[in-house]
Amino acid sequence: MRNRVSVVGAGNVGASTAQRVAEKHLADVVLIDVVEGIPEGKALDLWESAPVEGFDCRLVGTRDYAHTAGSDVVVITAGLARTPGMSRDDLLFKNYEIVKGVTEQVAQHSPDAILLVVTNPLDAMAQTAFRISGFPKQRVVGMAGVLDSARFRSFIAEELSVSVQNVHAMVLGGHGDTMVPLPRYSTVAGVPVTDLMPTATLDRLVQRTRNGGAEIVSLLKTGSAYYAPSSAIVEMVDSILCDRQKILPCAAFLEGEYGIQGVFAGVPVKLGRRGVESILEIPLGEEEQKALHRSAAAVKELVDKLKL
Repeated sequence: MRNRVSVVGAGNVGASTAQRVAEKHLADVVLIDVVEGIPEGKALDLWESAPVEGFDCRLVGTRDYAHTAGSDVVVITAGLARTPGMSRDDLLFKNYEIVKGVTEQVAQHSPDAILLVVTNPLDAMAQTAFRISGFPKQRVVGMAGVLDSARFRSFIAEELSVSVQNVHAMVLGGHGDTMVPLPRYSTVAGVPVTDLMPTATLDRLVQRTRNGGAEIVSLLKTGSAYYAPSSAIVEMVDSILCDRQKILPCAAFLEGEYGIQGVFAGVPVKLGRRGVESILEIPLGEEEQKALHRSAAAVKELVDKLKL
């Protein structure tokens, strides 16, 4: 029997995730949304591409969580984007209610699933899913660092005119302005990137990484990124379902690691069939450690507002 992945939210990120999961032959996919016709139509459209793309994974579009029962992984992308006049707190509380409702349904129908949270503000929404589901911390993980690291890698490859496959990079911390790119842990074919470009250039790429999502929003005008986010999600899904034990930067619940207690933050984790198999504590410099703690403090501020 094939794996089952449910994707909650049939917008651009959710639909692209469903497409990539199916085309990579990873799992049958249930695409669920509250808007009538959208998940059904997108799932049908994707299924009709199967004869051309050559995948046999089934796709179902629905508004009924009963169809998600027994999911191995549930990806939560549902949520609102911030609109003009909406404060950050407004967005926080509205998306809290959405993620809370989704998590209650998922926990009821797929009590053994791994929850992969994408909704923003990412780290606080992962904490919401963790508290509401009652799942062990290993089975709730947030997608942020894989995306941010991919952006950093792509900028480095472009700057040096090298293959992205030769570039490895690490971005920790929260998803947003407080993320913590780690240039000294970033390499090109094993060579530290700090040896390959001037500090000023590297600082520019770090700042571009921090602004990666905003740069795309400013170009699109009426939307946000979804190709790269869906790729990042599916790398995590692949590592879980195939038990690859990949070391990936993910939002995980910390209980003393890196000196951080009781919040989700982006750190290197070993991701496998049981979810977060372990958290790796890599040595950080004083400034890197301070930056990671500032990032965690920003997450805690949101979590405190939600009383989680």
